[in-house]
Amino acid sequence: MNETERHNGSPASLFDELPAVEEQQVIAAKQARAASRRQGPPRLLQPNRGQIELRASDLESLLGEDHRARLVWGYVERQDLSRLIESIKARGSNAGRSAIDPRILFALWLYATLDAVGSGREIARLTRESDAYRWICGGVSVNYHALNDFRSRNESLMDEVLTANVAALASAGAISLERVAQDGMRVRADAGAASFRRQASLEQHLAEAGELVDDIKKRAAADPAAASRRAQAARERAAQQREECIRAALEQLPQVQAAKRRNGEKPEQARASTTDADARVMKMGDGGYRPAFNVQLATTCEDQVIVGVEVSNTGSDMAQMAPMLEQVIERTGTVPGQWLVDGGFPAHEQIEAVHAHTKGQTEVIAPVPEPRRKADKRDDDTRPPPDKYRRKEGDSEPVAQWRARMAGDEIKDVYKQRAATAECVNALARNRGLQRMPVRGLRKVRAVAYLYALAHNLMRMAKIAPQMLGRGSGASKIAAALA
Repeated sequence: MNETERHNGSPASLFDELPAVEEQQVIAAKQARAASRRQGPPRLLQPNRGQIELRASDLESLLGEDHRARLVWGYVERQDLSRLIESIKARGSNAGRSAIDPRILFALWLYATLDAVGSGREIARLTRESDAYRWICGGVSVNYHALNDFRSRNESLMDEVLTANVAALASAGAISLERVAQDGMRVRADAGAASFRRQASLEQHLAEAGELVDDIKKRAAADPAAASRRAQAARERAAQQREECIRAALEQLPQVQAAKRRNGEKPEQARASTTDADARVMKMGDGGYRPAFNVQLATTCEDQVIVGVEVSNTGSDMAQMAPMLEQVIERTGTVPGQWLVDGGFPAHEQIEAVHAHTKGQTEVIAPVPEPRRKADKRDDDTRPPPDKYRRKEGDSEPVAQWRARMAGDEIKDVYKQRAATAECVNALARNRGLQRMPVRGLRKVRAVAYLYALAHNLMRMAKIAPQMLGRGSGASKIAAALA
C-alpha cells in the first residue's frame, strides 16, 4: 500500500505486484493435466507386508565391530564363572534339559543395566526383538524366570567378580587409591508406604493370613475337583507367601524399635513393611519420606572406578565410613591415602576407627560441623562462636588431627573432588535406571547394586585399561563413543 492509497483509504490488492498470467499459459496447463489423465493413474511401489522373505544373514553380521554388546561379552568371557558351571546337573547322557550358559545371563544383565533396563520380563522381550540382545543370546532361548533367578541367587558371585576386577586394576597400576570418595544414595524400595504397620496390626494380619491358608487347604481337601490343580496351588502359594512376609515383618520389628530408642523416639511407634520387611522409611533427596535403601559407593577420585559397594537399611551415613574403608582395603590390598566424605559421615567414633584400622595411614577429609552455641541468659551476648578447628575438651588425638587438618586452604581444595567424583557416579547410576529397586529383600537389593557397580566399572575399564579386556585401543574408542 503506497502513501496515496493509505491517505485516500482505498485498500490495495494483495497480488497487485505479481505479473499477470497470460491466457496462453493457462491453456498450456490445462492441456498438460488432460494429457496426464489420459496416461492412467501413477504407478507406486506400495508395501506388501504379507509377502514371505528368506534372508540369509547371521547374528554376527548384525552388530558392528565397535558395538557395546561385543564389549560386554568380551568382559564376561574373562570372568571366572566356574562355580556356576560346576553346579549344573545336566551332564553327559543324564536326563534333563541343557542349562543356559551362565555367561549369557550375566552378559544380558550387564548390557541391560547399561541400557537402563532392570526388568527380567523386559530383557526376555528384548532377546526376541533387539539385535544386540539376540546377538548376546546367540540363538539360545532365555525366559524371565532364568534371568531373575540368576540375579537373585548370585549376589556372592557378583561380589567376587567386583573384587577380582578391582584388585586386578589396582595391581596393574591402572587406578590410584590415593584419594577415595564415599557417598550414600537413597534408592526407593519396592514397598508401598501403606504396607508399614505396627506390631498389633501385624499380629492381627498374621492371624488372618494363617486362617486363610488353612481355609484354602480345607477347601481343596473337601472338593478336589472344584478348581484346577494349578489354580488351587497358585492360591495356596500366594497365601503362604503373604503369611511369610508378615512373619518376616514381625521379626524385623525389634530392630526398628531399637533404632527408635537410639533416636529418642517412642519404640511403640515402630512399623515394618508387609511387602519388604528389610525396607525402612528414609528421608529422600527431595525432603520427603519414603521406603528406601541406603546404597553406599566408594569411588577413586582420579579414575572414578567403584572399589566398594554396600547396602544398608539405615537412613543415616554416620556408621558407614569405617566398614566401607575396611572393605576397600580387603578388595584391593591397598590402604587409601585420603578418604573423602560429606558432613553426614564423620562421627568421632568412625574417625577413631579409621585411624586405628589403618594405623594413621588414611586421612579423613570431611567438613567440620559448626559448633553448637550454648544458650546464654544475657541478650547482649556478642561473643564470636568458638573456633571449630581448635581441639575441644574430650577430643581424641585422631579427632583433633582431623580438626586441624581441615583448617588449611589446600585441604579444602582437595575436598572439592568429593562432589566431582561421588555425585558424578551417583548421577550415572540414576541415569542407568537406579531410581527404584526392582527387587525386594536386602540380599537381592545388594545384587542389584553390584550389577550397577560392575556395569560402571566396565565402561571405565574400557577407557583406562582396554588391554585388560583384550581389545587393545579399540575398547577405549568404544567407551569414548558411548560416553
